[in-house]
Amino acid sequence: MEASAPGRTRRGRRGGWRPARVRGASLFLAVVALLLSAFVVQAPPAVETLNRLPRGFHLVKDTLKIVGSPNFPVNVYVMLHQKSPHLLCVTQRLRNSELVDPSFQWHGPKGRVVSENNSVQVTTTGSLVFQNMDESMSGVYTCFLEYKPTVEEAVKNLELKYVVYAYREPRFYYQFTARYHAAPCNSIYNISFEKKLLQILSKLVLDLSCEVSLLKSECHHVKMQRAGLQNELFFTFSVSSIDTEKGSKPCLDQNCESTKRLSKAKTLIERFFNQQVEVLGRRPEPLPEIYYIEGTLQMVWINRCFPGYGMNILKHPKCPECCVICSPGSYNPRDGIHCLQCNDSTVYGAKACF
Repeated sequence: MEASAPGRTRRGRRGGWRPARVRGASLFLAVVALLLSAFVVQAPPAVETLNRLPRGFHLVKDTLKIVGSPNFPVNVYVMLHQKSPHLLCVTQRLRNSELVDPSFQWHGPKGRVVSENNSVQVTTTGSLVFQNMDESMSGVYTCFLEYKPTVEEAVKNLELKYVVYAYREPRFYYQFTARYHAAPCNSIYNISFEKKLLQILSKLVLDLSCEVSLLKSECHHVKMQRAGLQNELFFTFSVSSIDTEKGSKPCLDQNCESTKRLSKAKTLIERFFNQQVEVLGRRPEPLPEIYYIEGTLQMVWINRCFPGYGMNILKHPKCPECCVICSPGSYNPRDGIHCLQCNDSTVYGAKACF
């Protein structure tokens, strides 16, 4: 059996040695200061790309013009605060045909749509365009078309319906869990360490316009094989994009997209926990009473929708990972991912069942 040097300890989760721990508030504060000074906030040279990006985000860009159908209403998805594709007042067949003396008239949830409207416009060719999509614009839009196939033929009439849905990015975030060797569960040192750790993590991602929120913190007694009973802190915290949470204006620069900033924040946090292991491993003195347990950092990606929005791949197969505004007859009161049934709901985007 290898002999261990005096004062050196083993930080792993398994093994037959008890960690040699040093008690005291002064050493505890010194370790916190060490963690602060050991980590310099820098963006990593290479940022990993998230594999799971909501496909609906590129829906509007990929479909610039949408034609109607005489047989069924056509669903249209427009991202909140963005410009919509052109809703053409023709079918696919008529799109490539000559129309003599065409006349277009659009009606929406608030009545007739006129071209002078700044937010919803009708072009000279009869297309409907939303300049800055708002929740209140969601609803059924009907186009009435009058035209002659030829000069000699009689006037024909056509009615086309579109159901326009506002949608927005999911309220996605990362959820982390990590475990620390701890002082006795009723010790004030654990509470102080928790506050300091959250301050460090918050400062770490502040420049990325991200925020850290503590979801759960618990202290438990853990029986380790051949190591006896020890105290451990179980931390669960989330990292989210501040502008996504607040629902602010859309990002026009690719570098400030929520997914990219969250990816950078994830990389910084993972590196911070790895450096805790490296810094404490270089210390000649025994380990402090509170320290990160190597290998316990876990991360999951979570999608949520804002109140009034939900995901439904059956109802919205063309926008399966979009948070689509809840239709009349449904509502979402909190940040879940589904619109719940409510027969008393008569508006789009309901947050309560009246």
